[in-house]
Amino acid sequence: MASFFPIKVKEVYKETEECSVVTFDIPAELKNEFRYQQGQHLTLKKDINGEDVRRSYSLCSSPVDDEWKVAVKQIFEGKFSTFVNQELKANDILEVMPPSGEFGVGVDDHKEKTFLFFAAGSGITPVLSMLKTHLAKEPKANCKLFYLNKNAKSIIFKEEIEQLRNRYFGRVEIFYFLTREQRDIELLNGRFTPEKIQTLANTVFDIEQVDETFICGPEKMIFMIRDELATLGLSKDHIHYELFVTGLSEEDKKRTEAAMAKRIDGTQITILDGGKEFHFAMTKDFDNILDAALAAGADLPFACKGGVCSTCKCRVMEGQAEMKVNYALDKNEVAQNYILSCQAVPTSDKVTVDFDV
Repeated sequence: MASFFPIKVKEVYKETEECSVVTFDIPAELKNEFRYQQGQHLTLKKDINGEDVRRSYSLCSSPVDDEWKVAVKQIFEGKFSTFVNQELKANDILEVMPPSGEFGVGVDDHKEKTFLFFAAGSGITPVLSMLKTHLAKEPKANCKLFYLNKNAKSIIFKEEIEQLRNRYFGRVEIFYFLTREQRDIELLNGRFTPEKIQTLANTVFDIEQVDETFICGPEKMIFMIRDELATLGLSKDHIHYELFVTGLSEEDKKRTEAAMAKRIDGTQITILDGGKEFHFAMTKDFDNILDAALAAGADLPFACKGGVCSTCKCRVMEGQAEMKVNYALDKNEVAQNYILSCQAVPTSDKVTVDFDV
């Protein structure tokens, strides 16, 4: 069962012209339910013009702050982002799901560590949460942030980032990259490129000393940085990323076509959720299990419907289903038959999926 709670908005303010920060007033009796780790996100739900609209936003606050904050950047024709940036105000009520997500690593206050962070635009939100947490809880940690924006005015949380630099002087280095504003240092002009990653590895960090790397932004940027760091010698097990999907790649299109080619009409679906069973038959109106289940009356957790947030993750217990795209599950989860229901095309006569595991 999708667990949403009515939560009061404590504060809404403009961080930049295109980005609003929302602070939630989590009541004392729900604080254990809403306890989170750095890098996790909240899923928000709102009825907008008669439509159930849900979106996931990374927490930009840190668990050490005892705060719950998200930043919502205005997206062109974005239903939820437009509502937040133009209508939402303090004391309004939003339906909020407890924190989820696995974009982060544990804290070890005894070891010396070097963390690299690459972010673009609003990709700074989970990165800021991790920066604040690791710097506060790991006195031997050193962090380097490489942050890409259009211009200086569009830098989200610049003041807070500078405060971290001052507070943890010598333990955190900040590098701002701008695409539409020229800097004196040529390296900091324009987007990340393979050549820039190699230059940074030669001048700013020693790849052999890097413990963990986190990347958050558009998929092309993420995969380029991931591959360059791997080429330089950093294990992919220590490269973590969360992406914004801006469109299907050619590879994803081929994967989608392959999944759809295996689709079986009329599959009998069984949903296990909240200790209950829900049964229905797939129709030609829907190509994925989540949309078909929602249309049949099931109440299931979901947010982005783009294969990114993993809110709709479940496990195939019987039968087979193939994902059109997958940006959220790692190879171990896939090997254990976990799927993203928003991307899952049934490929057998019967499919049973469990949302409780």
